Amino acid sequence: MYDRYYGRHFSVNLQEKIKQSFRKGSALTRLIYINCGIFLLLKLIYVFMLLLGKGTEFYSFALEWMGVPADIDTLLSRPWTLLTYMFTHFEFLHLLFNVLWLYWFGSIFLNHFTERKLTGVYLLGGIFGALLYIAAYNIFPYFNDPQYPPFPHSALRLSSWAIGASASVMAIVFAVCTYLPQQQIYIFLIGPVKLIYLAIFTAIIDLLSISSGNAGGHIAHLGGALFGWFFVLALKKNIDIASGFIQLFEQIGKLFRKKKKLRVKYKKKVSEMNDQEYNAYKKNEQDRINEILDKISRSGYESLTREEKAILFKAKN
Repeated sequence: MYDRYYGRHFSVNLQEKIKQSFRKGSALTRLIYINCGIFLLLKLIYVFMLLLGKGTEFYSFALEWMGVPADIDTLLSRPWTLLTYMFTHFEFLHLLFNVLWLYWFGSIFLNHFTERKLTGVYLLGGIFGALLYIAAYNIFPYFNDPQYPPFPHSALRLSSWAIGASASVMAIVFAVCTYLPQQQIYIFLIGPVKLIYLAIFTAIIDLLSISSGNAGGHIAHLGGALFGWFFVLALKKNIDIASGFIQLFEQIGKLFRKKKKLRVKYKKKVSEMNDQEYNAYKKNEQDRINEILDKISRSGYESLTREEKAILFKAKN
């Protein structure tokens, strides 16, 4: 009895801690959680499908539907892949190295820039990397060779598709290296290295690796790196591309949520509610206020929307 109770208690606590960490954590924490969560979800479904004898079939199909295709016609039928590909990974080591680089350089990034900029650079770097990869595969005859499908047991037999957070991570790495070129980091067995030299070395490796079997991945890396470099150059001229993109993203999200919010109305007036309904109403109100206060602590009062400011003002009165 004790063991069973402890097991349930532990799993509930762990789940709550993860939820709290995701909700109250930084943008960097959320990006890492999303990458790890999607990887684990796909792997769990893969294991279940494997037991049914369809594991490989499912996994290749799922990755292709989340990976960004080089074929433009296919891309037009799956526009979501420009976003989903940068949160999807094939193998654990693929995920591990991307998450480690994201954590290391994302932490440095947040010492100098806001969370909104971090999210914007991650998303735009990934999109820019995907677009460069698509352009290269459709412009250069070199990539017409059939050796380039990255997944040999492809269910859909696409010419090529790409997955991974590498382009997004490279955008953050190069943004940091461009902004702090003379800052040194310590590399195991090498010692102190200036960030500018790390950036140059990484770019050269990706350029030389285009002739490898993962040419598309290295082109996407360069696309992300170019965006990270361009982001800092634009910022020095007071042009904040990343924050502007996130603001646009939020406005689009509001349009989609507007209809839903119009439908969510209390059927009863507060004065007509019974104790249980009133307690639930007050709890929802308090939860919303707590979310707004958390947002202020993370990003400041100016990050609030007009609606959030109105809710906070109403609560104070």
